[in-house]
Amino acid sequence: MSERKTTEQLFGIDRLLDDDERAIAATVADFGAKRLRPQVAGWFEDGALPVRELARELGDVGLFGMHLDGYGCAGTSATAYGLACLEAEAVDSGLRSFVSVQGSLSMFAIHRWGSEEQKREWLPRMATGEALGCFGLTEPDYGSNPAGMLTNARRDGDDWILNGSKMWITNAPVADVAVVWARTDLEQGSRGIRGFLIPAGTPGFSAPEIKHKMSLRASVTGEIVLDDVRVPASAMLPEAQGLRGPLSCLNEARFGIVFGAVGAARDCLETAIEYASTREVFDKPLAGYQMTQAKLADMSVELGKAYLLAIQLGRIKDSGKIAPEQVSLGKLNNVREAIEIARKCRTILGANGITLEYPVIRHANNLESVLTYEGTSEMHQLMIAKALTGEDAFR
Repeated sequence: MSERKTTEQLFGIDRLLDDDERAIAATVADFGAKRLRPQVAGWFEDGALPVRELARELGDVGLFGMHLDGYGCAGTSATAYGLACLEAEAVDSGLRSFVSVQGSLSMFAIHRWGSEEQKREWLPRMATGEALGCFGLTEPDYGSNPAGMLTNARRDGDDWILNGSKMWITNAPVADVAVVWARTDLEQGSRGIRGFLIPAGTPGFSAPEIKHKMSLRASVTGEIVLDDVRVPASAMLPEAQGLRGPLSCLNEARFGIVFGAVGAARDCLETAIEYASTREVFDKPLAGYQMTQAKLADMSVELGKAYLLAIQLGRIKDSGKIAPEQVSLGKLNNVREAIEIARKCRTILGANGITLEYPVIRHANNLESVLTYEGTSEMHQLMIAKALTGEDAFR
């Protein structure tokens, strides 16, 4: 038997990365192997995550807001951040979501659109994991169409009073601060949408947990309910007006998914190769059969292409020239291929593929959520087609 090669070796991925990027990826992979992998199947089965404990540890590794500058953040490249997301999601999509919601949604919103006082108050503590954030945009009846949001904020003297609800909000039940987007009467239409920082414990604010999930079980998900929540004028993110604010944050999170999906797919493929190499069927390894080899070869090709696309988009983002439709292209392709790889790997493992003894069914279930959050495949198809044709088919 000849020496085995990985997909990364076949595609020469390592040659495309610099020393810092390799070191960051290796650090996250090592933390994942030693701290997260031994526990993640249990967290998934129990539908629980030791959030506070993990937050401090993830902060010590430097994962929270690592691609932001200042305020205790490392200021790494976008590509390095993407590789960290890849290694986190190779363990579990819920763990990458934890990192992404904290850094690319909550912290990015404050970093990009907040006041200096807001940045100083929250970002250093969020970078260390002392404080946790969540991002309230999606509503029960308005997911793909955030412009239709019903959550509203009205002025009352120097204060704002918010009413409404948000749904499917990662970290909401455990967050110390919620970034909540609401429609105001400052401007007509979507230009009146503004962001507010609402600390947990504010009267009228509640965040009940959503239970009975079959996907992203190693992640805390909740609602946000706002019942005459009063906040001072200083709670508003002063630089964000209209949908540009929340959509810029979503674009940051989607970029992490472009890499993260590669991690989930890689873990499934590596598991399937190892299993097929040791599982004997009719007196020889499953990996020795042509049909199995065809599956493995096809999956490796798609994984390698997704890897290359992620790195290319990382380089474009590092140049400051990435467009939303390019991120959509990466999210659409990489998640779509990742879920197909997970499903095909499950067939190689046979009945063993449905147990938590192996990570494949867990990744497959998680990717069902990743496929639709931060923009469904259909929404990203429309974004790409709009760029290609110049025609807007959203309505």
